[in-house]
Amino acid sequence: MAKLDAKQVREFTKPYRVDDGNSFRLKDIDPGDTDGFKSKEFAKQTLQRGIEELSKMQEKLYAQDRRALLLIFQAMDAAGKDGAIKHVMSGINPQGCQVFSFKTPTPQELDHDFLWRTTVCLPERGRIGIFNRSYYEEVLAVRVHREFLEKQKLPPELVTKNIWKERFEDINAFERYASRNGITIRKFFLHLSEEEQKKRFLERLDNPDKNWKFSMADARERGFWKEYMVAYEEMIRHTATGHAPWYVVPADNKWFTRLVVAAAIHDALDEMKLEFPRVDEEKRQELDAARAVLEGKKPAA
Repeated sequence: MAKLDAKQVREFTKPYRVDDGNSFRLKDIDPGDTDGFKSKEFAKQTLQRGIEELSKMQEKLYAQDRRALLLIFQAMDAAGKDGAIKHVMSGINPQGCQVFSFKTPTPQELDHDFLWRTTVCLPERGRIGIFNRSYYEEVLAVRVHREFLEKQKLPPELVTKNIWKERFEDINAFERYASRNGITIRKFFLHLSEEEQKKRFLERLDNPDKNWKFSMADARERGFWKEYMVAYEEMIRHTATGHAPWYVVPADNKWFTRLVVAAAIHDALDEMKLEFPRVDEEKRQELDAARAVLEGKKPAA
């Protein structure tokens, strides 16, 4: 099977990538966009090729043991984060991948700074780390629901009108620090329409096998849709950078969402110029000696 062309992959993801948020507006991305793909089956075949290549690239990342890749997924409920992670990473060796889902902070986590619980989960060198939600909840859910901020027990004088701007600055500094230490960061906002979310919620209610996915809290959060969209746009505008770009991925069609996510990950790994480590002369002599032993030409020491 022909290898995917890296330049074409980059061009495919370009409309959804945000490196500089100054001119970004959420309304410019259509949640139903499929970039002209008319064949769902062709998209699935292309995705499968991408998954096979991701597996090979991840093997080199693990062997090289110098860099790491952090993938951050943010979205409204039912946008398909779990499905995207499951399908796109299906070919990855579990030994080289770490997935963390961040839910309501525990009392212990609330006793630390807002970056603490995610910092301790950063991927090790040679691995791919996945954050299903992340520290970005601190400028999303916490911003929409001020009562969450009150539970963080911050000194009152630090909770000012500038707190969100300050958190954006802290996040940018943190991501710059991580990237300077060999962690490549790619962030995905799965952009779902309000109408499609309603449709998916109703499917969960109608299908007994999906009832477990639904909670009344999901329905209540829909009442804050506009507030969340403002928060998401502000978040992307203030935290999109060249070293930690956002991908605003149309999410009304799950098959297309997965294709864009896979392509963006492929592009990130391709930029690393990954290669299997080359052994030095001392190691080469050791390997030659091992071959001699295995072939019975030399007794083991």
